[in-house]
Amino acid sequence: MTIAAIVKNVDVACPPRRAFELFSQRMGEWWPAGLTIGATPMKAVVIEPRTGGRWYERGQDGGETGWGKVLDWAPPVRLLLAWQITAAWKFDPEFETELELTFTPLGEGTRVRLEHRNLERFGEGAEAMAAQLGGGWPGIVEGFAAFANLHQGE
Repeated sequence: MTIAAIVKNVDVACPPRRAFELFSQRMGEWWPAGLTIGATPMKAVVIEPRTGGRWYERGQDGGETGWGKVLDWAPPVRLLLAWQITAAWKFDPEFETELELTFTPLGEGTRVRLEHRNLERFGEGAEAMAAQLGGGWPGIVEGFAAFANLHQGE
């Protein structure tokens, strides 16, 4: 069974380097606070800026909950993340789908493309999970675009 990837494009008013930075290094500022898998409310989302780095949330109690890892860190063009959250919304270091972000120059700004693929790896819950993610990613990426446009010149 193959499930179509979730794809969402947004255009932001800043150049690719700035868009990449805002996406990857300030995720905790634009990520919706209620979308968390940690035991306590989320304080930050961290993407370690290197291939092989961790991707995780830090709770208000200081605890860390994994989300995945960095498969490719190629600023300002591409960020490839392993999404290691299962259909049960739990981190599993043995599980992996891919979340690819590309940052393409578009005039003075950037087209940011998100693709979440390999969704069939969710197994029996794949279709339901794809529907949930397909309903969530567009709003999350639009939230990023609003944040990027607001903070483009900082």
